[in-house]
Amino acid sequence: MATKRESAEGIVARLRQAGFTAYFAGGCVRDLLLGREPKDFDVATDARPDAVLAMFPRTYAVGAHFGVVLVRESNDTGEFVTEVATFRNDGAYSDGRHPDAVRFSDSAEEDVKRRDFTINGMLLDPLVLRETGDLDAAVLDFVGGRVDLTAGVVRAIGDARVRFEEDKLRMLRAVRFAARYGFQIEWATVRATRIVASQIGQVSKERVREELTRMLTEGQARRAFELLDTTTLLEQVLPEVAWMDGVEQPPQYHPEGDVWEHTMLLLEKLPADCSPTLAWGALLHDVGKPATFRRAPDRIRFDGHVEVGVRIAEKILQRLRFSSEETSQILLLIQNHMRFGDVHKMKQSTLKRFFRLPHFEEHLALHRMDALSSFGELANYEFAKSCYEAIPEEEVRPELLVTGRDLIEAGYSPGPRFKEMLALAEDAQLEGRIGSREEGLALIRKAFAEI
Repeated sequence: MATKRESAEGIVARLRQAGFTAYFAGGCVRDLLLGREPKDFDVATDARPDAVLAMFPRTYAVGAHFGVVLVRESNDTGEFVTEVATFRNDGAYSDGRHPDAVRFSDSAEEDVKRRDFTINGMLLDPLVLRETGDLDAAVLDFVGGRVDLTAGVVRAIGDARVRFEEDKLRMLRAVRFAARYGFQIEWATVRATRIVASQIGQVSKERVREELTRMLTEGQARRAFELLDTTTLLEQVLPEVAWMDGVEQPPQYHPEGDVWEHTMLLLEKLPADCSPTLAWGALLHDVGKPATFRRAPDRIRFDGHVEVGVRIAEKILQRLRFSSEETSQILLLIQNHMRFGDVHKMKQSTLKRFFRLPHFEEHLALHRMDALSSFGELANYEFAKSCYEAIPEEEVRPELLVTGRDLIEAGYSPGPRFKEMLALAEDAQLEGRIGSREEGLALIRKAFAEI
């Protein structure tokens, strides 16, 4: 049964048979050396793009002017896409993201030295590995990547400031790799990040959003955001989150510390591969607190922080080009995260309407992390969770006993009071006080006798 790796090995073998040099390159080499199965296998070669296009029948020149071709192969086990890139030397980067022009090269070493980090700058000969099983013999390392990988260090190749001036996104990638693998960012690389951080705005908002979302959902969110803070990138990409640092909270409710510490504790609890909406809801659930901080006579207060937080978060999500669907869910998480404090006092109708929130399991997850990041009291969570799991869906969203058509047939004229009438009947139905259309209409007649 063929795999993605075997497909990529076959591409290397065919390039070699045609007289070209070819290796696995980049992240797949790093992951193999770490004992992880790579998600993708990229190939680097001295073959020019036109030669690659000619050799493989199903190719897509997605970036042929940069030397990048996608080779697509399929068999009975699936379809595999491998990126094949020609060795190159990059020119100037006027836009801070992409080289203005590239010069193709015959040198693997020259190609490696224009890449971002040493741990991503190694090459591997898959044919040697397959024949000998010797990983050390199969790796080509011109930049000291093996040493840094063993030491757990993210280090820019060459001059870190030059690498970041070329492509500003590399600064965020340094943070993400360090957080993902539990590595340290080498001091000169940190220093260069602090110098260049103010230029991160040259990167598209979509790419910034993508990198931040990966940081939040790879299982090391707290570490990632602490690194964003220490490299000064946080105040550039999410100043509203940076403002949480040092904002005191009432110790009787938040013994863990200020808003920043509370948020970091919550991010620490985000599981790997959680949904992006839950992750962003967790990050921004208290984003309204810095703007509403007030030291009252009795205690520190954050009056209206939920409403203010929703407005601030909406601006952030628009700035980062989130979809309307994602924006809606994240804002609902922020808007409703304080409601769990009232679940024991809610009427059945209110509780069931609460459960109707889209993806209510995310609201539960956010509240649990929120509670565990302060006093750790889970009574409200357990109560809400048990009710949510116990009440059948048909009772949470029942077919309505009284509709607008029923009101018209009963002689009422459509108008502003219709909504109140229907809500009254629906609440009674959700609470089990009525069981038929007739009982619902009788309740409405009694409550709205003046109409």
